[in-house]
Amino acid sequence: MFTFVFKLKRHVCLLFALVLLGCQSTATTNPVIVTSESLLYDQGFEGFSDHLVETEDEIFYLDEEAKTFVHKAIVNLDSEIDQVEALVHAVFDRSELNLLYQANANTVANDTYKLKEANCLSMSIMTYALTREAGFKVDFQEVLIPEYWTRRQGYSLLNGHINLKFTPHLDTNVLNLRTRSYQIDFDPQPARRSFSKKPVSKERIVAMFYNNKGADALVKQQFPLAYAYFRQAVINEPLFTSAWVNLGILYRMAGYLESAEKVYLHALQQSSNNLNALENLAYLYKINGNINSANKIIAKVERKRAINPYYHVNLGEQDIEQRNWKLALGHFKKALILNRNMHEGYFGLARVYFEIGELDESERYLKLAKNKAFNNHYEEKYQSKLDFLSSL
Repeated sequence: MFTFVFKLKRHVCLLFALVLLGCQSTATTNPVIVTSESLLYDQGFEGFSDHLVETEDEIFYLDEEAKTFVHKAIVNLDSEIDQVEALVHAVFDRSELNLLYQANANTVANDTYKLKEANCLSMSIMTYALTREAGFKVDFQEVLIPEYWTRRQGYSLLNGHINLKFTPHLDTNVLNLRTRSYQIDFDPQPARRSFSKKPVSKERIVAMFYNNKGADALVKQQFPLAYAYFRQAVINEPLFTSAWVNLGILYRMAGYLESAEKVYLHALQQSSNNLNALENLAYLYKINGNINSANKIIAKVERKRAINPYYHVNLGEQDIEQRNWKLALGHFKKALILNRNMHEGYFGLARVYFEIGELDESERYLKLAKNKAFNNHYEEKYQSKLDFLSSL
């Protein structure tokens, strides 16, 4: 399978499920089987129905301007492969849309086209809509990457990655022994292209859109809005575990602890080894005073995550927020033992050494971070910090 790789100007392509600030969650051995409807708690979020959740048609809608853009990009090309490559290049070429990465740019296709801001999901939704307007056969794929976190406003966001699979139409007059397909991927990290992929339905993508919108609202403490989106996500896709976990986090934050537990257990019925669900359930057990069960689950989660360098980076970033410099150093060093090529680990060390006043060490690790960076965005970011250090 050949891959067209494109990237946004300022970031990698991510979608996310929420994990709360060091929340350790848990599971039980014999969960009670419940229906999806019984897990909804409408009465706990007054006014949620006042928020209008986008329909599938609205999410993928393109106006006449966007449609004209599509046909103009491919008008002089005969090959479908040339057409799809030209279209995606037109979308991301600086002289055209000039797209800019924004983590919270969870927008419908037409708004993404107009605003020229996107995250992974909104970008993929827009590109899907544009390529379908051109008449191409294109499908969504989930890339099965290891757990990877980013931090925002005190929250850990567990990220995922999707791309698009383009299959040229077959010539009915030609015997095809093998259908060749192409990937449209927006991730500049070559290592991710080797991970397994699985097809994702359009309905699941819509649920992911609702899930991301709900997570944005939850970070802003807008609970009725978050509930409206998580509710619609699980109604549309009852087997979408990430949305159930996020709904449980919302219940816990709103004080509905019994409902939160039911939702986490339901998520674990769907995916018994879902570490996100386990982590959040364990945190809930700690709140409830069930410390023994919580600790057992936390130990299980930590054993599974111990070999993931990004887990240690996330812990180090949490330690920085709490000014636990020694613990942060330990986590970043552990991450680099597991993966010497990850720029995030070197940058973490640089941040800690800057905070404790060891500027020479901070500069050394910033240079290493820049050397390991995989795109211009990070190289520029680290260079600007090196320039700042030089000015001190």
